[in-house]
Amino acid sequence: MPNETATPDALPRVLNATHATAMVVGIIIGSGIFLVPREMMAAAGSSSTVYAVWITGGLLSLFGAMSYAEVAAMKPRVGGEYAFLREAYGDLVAFLYTWTWVLIAKPASIATIAAGLMRVLGTFAVFGFLAQPAFAHLYWSQVFAIAATWLITGMNIVSTRDSANVQTALTWLKVLMILVIAGFCFTSMEHGAWHNFATTFSGARGGFAGFMVALTAALWAYDGWSDVSQMAGEVKDPQRSMPLALIGGVAIVGALYMLTNAAIQYVMPAAVIAVADRPAADALQLVAGHFGAALVSVGMAISIGATFVGSSLSGARVPFAAAQDRLFPRGLARIHPRFHTPSSSLILQAVLSSLLLLAIGRFQALFSLAIFSEWLFYALTAATVFVFRYREPDAERPYRVSGYPVVPALFIAAALVLLVFSFMDQPRNSLMGTLVILAGVPVHYALRSRTVAR
Repeated sequence: MPNETATPDALPRVLNATHATAMVVGIIIGSGIFLVPREMMAAAGSSSTVYAVWITGGLLSLFGAMSYAEVAAMKPRVGGEYAFLREAYGDLVAFLYTWTWVLIAKPASIATIAAGLMRVLGTFAVFGFLAQPAFAHLYWSQVFAIAATWLITGMNIVSTRDSANVQTALTWLKVLMILVIAGFCFTSMEHGAWHNFATTFSGARGGFAGFMVALTAALWAYDGWSDVSQMAGEVKDPQRSMPLALIGGVAIVGALYMLTNAAIQYVMPAAVIAVADRPAADALQLVAGHFGAALVSVGMAISIGATFVGSSLSGARVPFAAAQDRLFPRGLARIHPRFHTPSSSLILQAVLSSLLLLAIGRFQALFSLAIFSEWLFYALTAATVFVFRYREPDAERPYRVSGYPVVPALFIAAALVLLVFSFMDQPRNSLMGTLVILAGVPVHYALRSRTVAR
């Protein structure tokens, strides 16, 4: 049984299977399910294609989670993907992952979550001031987004377990809200109609390109399932807990997504969904008036809050693990002497996220770069299953991915198709993402030479 107490250079195992599962569900379900039905319908054009996309995206995410589960149960270490990549491919690939994660992916993700929370709160009259300027060109929404980032960072520094408890409570509350919202839609006798599922949107992009655009939106909504792997070194009984959290969490999310999409489709035809800015809110407004729209906004705020806590908590483990291995500045490996948390890495993450929030006009572009880089490293991480099966055929594997080698191979192939499509559909952002990753190569060798010199 792994040690559950803190040591000067290791984080204590204070999380259980419930925490880990709630983290998967809580991080994945943010605002995406409330918004992406529009993008998916506008791209696909029909209910049947949209559901095919949801099922495809869910299966791909599940295949990825199953692949991660084998490695995470076999090697439950802080840093998750970073640790797997380093052991499988060496320091350079692990550094490039960390470089991309620290500078772009995680700060941009947290900045997006914080800004999204402010936008949702801004729909309530009491928070109307958020859209007003605070100082010069700085808006109150930016000020409060930065304040929220530091509030959650402070909570994560003080206690990993308490932060996980808050995240777990918010996650199950958001699940309850989604069920309530779906219930309102399906019990509407005046506005609901099964015929809506047979309607189409004639202005859709359609074809393979439309399917891929919709799939990209669905995968964005599913994104975040891998983050719990970064907490593997702090989970009790990880050989059992990690597969349960990864596979069970993605399955729960898939069921909730299908339910929510069906509830929206039951109330509104395809052509209306394709042009709705906030499909879930519009559906509830039809069914329950202003109360319904407010209920969706409350649900979105709770949902984003759970994602906020979990994403911030897990994200700092990557630079912490890299710093422990001396691939990043050693100061980031500091463990708070009282709270036993990676305080320096959490502070760096909050600083970079705050800087992006100050430059709010530009972080959306950075986030699109992050999506490209994330799927590149998803493919590389899933491929470690093959690497470790070849290198360590007789090693103990508490969980073995079902359908090996087809399941991980399908996930890797799908990731590569998505990357190729990204290059074709958004060549500028994809090229910039590639350049950002490659820029880490000279930085890695410069840092390594300094470490050797010491």
